[in-house]
Amino acid sequence: MKTERNNEDKLQVFARFGKYLVWTSFLFVVIMFSLVLALSGFHLPKSFYADKPNPSIQKNQIKPLERRVAKPEYWKAPDTMQLQGKADADLIRYGRDLIVRTAYYLGPQGIVGKLTNGMNCQNCHLDAGTRPFANNFSIFYAGFPKMSARSGRKEEAFERINECFERSMNGKAPGRNSREMVAMLAYLKWVGKKQDAAHSIADNSVKKIPYLDVPADPLKGKMVYASKCSSCHGETGKGVASPDGKGYMYPPLWGRDSYNDGAGMFRLGNFAGFVKNNMPYGATYKDPNLTDAEAWDVAAFVNAQPRPHLDSKNDYKNLYTKPIDYPFGPYADHFSEKQHKYGPFIDMAEQHAPIKQKK
Repeated sequence: MKTERNNEDKLQVFARFGKYLVWTSFLFVVIMFSLVLALSGFHLPKSFYADKPNPSIQKNQIKPLERRVAKPEYWKAPDTMQLQGKADADLIRYGRDLIVRTAYYLGPQGIVGKLTNGMNCQNCHLDAGTRPFANNFSIFYAGFPKMSARSGRKEEAFERINECFERSMNGKAPGRNSREMVAMLAYLKWVGKKQDAAHSIADNSVKKIPYLDVPADPLKGKMVYASKCSSCHGETGKGVASPDGKGYMYPPLWGRDSYNDGAGMFRLGNFAGFVKNNMPYGATYKDPNLTDAEAWDVAAFVNAQPRPHLDSKNDYKNLYTKPIDYPFGPYADHFSEKQHKYGPFIDMAEQHAPIKQKK
């Protein structure tokens, strides 16, 4: 009797163990199957698991976040493929090429004329003037004629181009009725044709960065330049010449072939905003490489280096319109010329606001 009892107990144990194995195997199969479905991207049809919509909830439902938060809609230039079939397509393409390869046509070894120092318009107006926060041409042509605070009079578009040639390229502009000027104006008119009031126009210049509460430091900027700029622009700021010898692959940042001290880039705020959102090569306003302080400091270092001089005595005759980072006096305030060049600009900006109202 005792032997039979032991055999029954053993059978019950084996039976329970067998059920355990079966259920364990089943759960393992279910888990593995679920993992395979998840990794493969499989989703059940929405109607399979979703409840029927409740009209009262839908009526009062909060809109999705992306519809409630305003997103900046930055300008996008038209595709050059759209030029096919246009009567003036060749002229517009030539104008674009002049922006990109100014030195090839108009530099010291230019095939059309010898008008500039070897820099290209594209050095300051990146990607042929189409990149956000890199002095793009989204509203350039449409904005003229307009009043210029610097000259104190209303200017035409070609006059603004003249200033770029005279200041940023330390040369002289092609004639008003030359094929080159007409072509550049044709390109600028075409590239900005999609301007829409619903889109942000703040991206057409440079993205201003916050002022520091200390002066920008050229010595700190020298270290930034050595680590993040010199590989392209050279240790002595002379840039890298193009293989054809007609310009530069990477432009000089100081010296005789760089912009002169009357150019917009000689204003620290412009230079700092430009490099913060575009430099070193590969950086963008979405993914900057430099900190704000590094951008201000490297701007101070570069603009402390020797470069051509332009007689700017006729600039900003109305002192109330003079920018606070314009480095040449006289001024409508009591701050020194050095502070107007390097900062700090915070106190200056606070005092400048009521001054500008008097202009």
